[in-house]
Amino acid sequence: MVVKVYGPIKAACPQRVLACLLEKEVEFQIVHVDLEAGDHKKPDFLLRQPFGQVPAIEDGDFKLFESRAIIRYYAAKYEKQGTNLLGNSLEERAMVDQWLEVEAHNFNDLVYTLVFQLLILPRMGKQGDTALVLSCQQKLEKVLDIYEQRLSTTAYLAGDSFTLADLSHLPALRYLVDDVGMWHMVSQRKHVNAWWETISNRAAWKKLMKLANY
Repeated sequence: MVVKVYGPIKAACPQRVLACLLEKEVEFQIVHVDLEAGDHKKPDFLLRQPFGQVPAIEDGDFKLFESRAIIRYYAAKYEKQGTNLLGNSLEERAMVDQWLEVEAHNFNDLVYTLVFQLLILPRMGKQGDTALVLSCQQKLEKVLDIYEQRLSTTAYLAGDSFTLADLSHLPALRYLVDDVGMWHMVSQRKHVNAWWETISNRAAWKKLMKLANY
């Protein structure tokens, strides 16, 4: 069964899902949703995602939205196929969940705000909020200091294996490194930088970047 992924391939949350499907060797079809045209707010899309956000998936008769729920689902559904993204023990799975929560609540929102202020607003001909950018940058520095400490003791966030905890960071990290001019926030932290170099060079992520024409 081919999984239909609704959303633009260059958007961060769809990329989270696509990276997971590639790691799990699950066949998928990308159904483009034009955000600039407001397709995600149209009635037919709202039947799939009532909040008007991307991505949403269809897997036969099964429908699901929210990218982190989707990647958890496929990591469990295809646990024995492709890369094990959940960990091997109850404790390892708990660590994966812990760092997924950290990514969602302490990391992603800060990066998204920076992307919106420094990248999206200028494209719309508007000026970003300099004070807000500085505040988010300072908060993100503190978050990355915690990551640096964690990654000084383990190769990956949840332990010694690549899991959803690492995968979920890839889209926002790429924006931070490549698009908003804040590569130094990663490169100046030895262990965070080594982690980024490792996870961003995974075959599945590199394949996704090629599909997205980066």
